[in-house]
Amino acid sequence: MAASSFSRLVTLVVLLCGSALGAYGAACALEEREHVPFRKRYSASAPYFVEYFDKGTSGVTGAPPVADVSGYNVFIIAFLLTEGAWDNAQGWASLTAAERNSTKADYNNAGIALMVSVFGSTDTPTSSNADPTNTANTMAAWVQQYGLDGVDVDYEDFDAFNAGTAEAWLITFTTQLRKQLPASEYIITHAPVAPWFASNLWKNGGYLKVNTEVGDLIDWYNVQFYNQGTSEYTTCDGLLTNSSSTWPDSALFQIISSGVAQEKLVIGKPGTSGDANNGYMSTSTLATCVEQAKGKGWDAGVMVWEYPDAGSSWITAVRADAWPVSS
Repeated sequence: MAASSFSRLVTLVVLLCGSALGAYGAACALEEREHVPFRKRYSASAPYFVEYFDKGTSGVTGAPPVADVSGYNVFIIAFLLTEGAWDNAQGWASLTAAERNSTKADYNNAGIALMVSVFGSTDTPTSSNADPTNTANTMAAWVQQYGLDGVDVDYEDFDAFNAGTAEAWLITFTTQLRKQLPASEYIITHAPVAPWFASNLWKNGGYLKVNTEVGDLIDWYNVQFYNQGTSEYTTCDGLLTNSSSTWPDSALFQIISSGVAQEKLVIGKPGTSGDANNGYMSTSTLATCVEQAKGKGWDAGVMVWEYPDAGSSWITAVRADAWPVSS
């Protein structure tokens, strides 16, 4: 991680009751806040090995011990919703500033960026008429307050995509989010389902439109190649080169052919068959697929949903043929 040209350590006492941030996991009381020296974000480099964490896990608040996630270089806690922090995002906010700073330092020192995911499958910001600019401002402020390396936009408002209203909302939201979280300091990723990259299916262009308009503001895409049908993206051919007629042009190299930079397309899969409705691949099959993709010039990496079902052993097995984890 790179230190900024200035450094300071201050202690602030802030009154959070009634403030927008008070609704996002902060205690409504007069509270002493520790501020660590400002520094640029910890920025992982490709290939990205990404793990999400939403499931409640005994003995873990916010993020697990860094030793549990060796082999990854990005760890994403979930979720920050339009109504506030839930699940492990709420757990992260409940830690003291000293606890968060210590955990964050452990992760960054191990070469792992620590991020938060927003929205998820239960949040429908466009259909619920959330203002994209205000929502971006609020979520950026949460990331800054709680000292994370960036935001993953797990937008799953399917009704909005079907209606053709999702694209404009996401473009405005991403533009404002990047204004608040500059690229020199923070990571911004998106986690679209693969069919949203399909050509000629979406009224206003789907994620191809989003990529055209604000792709330069997005570091990479954690593409969900699962939950789209029992036979979708379950073979190397279907995942990499020939998607089905249900979701045409949405396999990895078909998305690349549609104009999305290959270095931004991370392959996402569930860790176990119980972590998704469908789309699961064994680690050995997935390892074969990513080795094939790497042989064709792709080198973006792999994402998994979720810890603790997919820990270090999972990513070690998946990386084995293409990017072996050093012992």
